[in-house]
This record gives sequence, structure tokens and C-alpha cells, in this order.
Amino acid sequence: MSSVVKHKSKGWIAAVFGAAMVCLSVMSASPTLASGSSDAAAERSPPMTAADAVKDYRLGAGDQVRVTVYGEKDLSGEFSVSTSGKISFPLVGEIDADGKTIKEIEAALEAKLKDGYIVDPKISAEVLVFRPYYILGEVNKPGQYPYTNGLTAIKAVATAQGFTYRANTKKILIRHSGDTVEVPYTLSDVVYLQPGDTVRVLERFF
Repeated sequence: MSSVVKHKSKGWIAAVFGAAMVCLSVMSASPTLASGSSDAAAERSPPMTAADAVKDYRLGAGDQVRVTVYGEKDLSGEFSVSTSGKISFPLVGEIDADGKTIKEIEAALEAKLKDGYIVDPKISAEVLVFRPYYILGEVNKPGQYPYTNGLTAIKAVATAQGFTYRANTKKILIRHSGDTVEVPYTLSDVVYLQPGDTVRVLERFF
């Protein structure tokens, strides 16, 4: 009887030891499991092309749009998104713009104009001025700057009069408008910024 118990005990210990070794091997193969994260795991590849940076762009406070209502010169013009996220148009009043695409603004304005103003309105809209971006940290002139199409992180650093002598010139952190998390990228000329982005240049470790 005792030999059977001993045999079962040895088998149970061997099984537990084997399972523990499997767990350790998986953790050692995956640095994110073993240590929570690593620079390689956290760092992202360039997220987009220049065209992708403003594709399906969603409006926010500080943006300016040009709206053309064909055949209705008095209703066409340039309009800004207010701090409350609205655009005020002639006749129809305010339209919610925050988080909306240009196509959605066109559709909303068309629906408003059809409601007792114009039988079949033809509308075209485009972003005229994008909201600014921000660059912080180890640059010579941190602050807010106007966004331009095709803006890269390297151009943003140059606009802020370059790195300080303490700057990490290899990596940057980017936080997109509306996000709460900064994402690290290797600094290169293919890292494009989006309107409203916040770029942070870190101090290097000596």
C-alpha cells in the first residue's frame, strides 16, 4: 500500500515540475510575459503614409472648413469649428462637427437645407485649416504649431528649432488627439503626424 502511495506522489511531483518548466520556457520566450513589456514590443512601426494621416479625418475645435453650396453663393464660405465642437452655418444654424468626417458634415448640412430651404442642395466641403499639433520636451522651442499636409515628426522637431543637447534623438512619443496613451516610435522621415497630435521628445540617458 505504501509503495503505491509513494509511486503516485512521485508521479504528481513530476507532473507539477514539468508544468512549471513549460511555463518558464514560455515566459522566457516572450519578454512581454516575463517582464511586462520591452522597448522592442512597445515600439511601433510608422503608422501611416502622408495620405493616411488625413484620410477620414475627424473634425475638432480649431479646424476650419470651406463649404460650397452650388448655386447658392450666400450660403458658401469658410467656417470654423468652435471650442464646443460646432459649426454655425447661414439659415440652418449650428451643426455638431466634433468627431465628424467631412462627408458626414456634407450629409448633415444637406439634410438641414432640404428641410424647407433648398429642394435639391448640392454641397461640397473640404478642410481648409487643420487644428494645430504640439511638441514638448527636449526641443529648443516647445509649443503649439500649425499643421501642414505631409508633416513628419522630423519636420516638427525642426520647426521647434531642433533638439536640445540632452535630447534622445532616436525615439519620440506620439499621442493622437483624443487618446490617453503615448506611443513610442523610432524617429525617421516616414513617421507622419496627424492634426492635433502631441509629440514628446525625451531626455537621453548618459
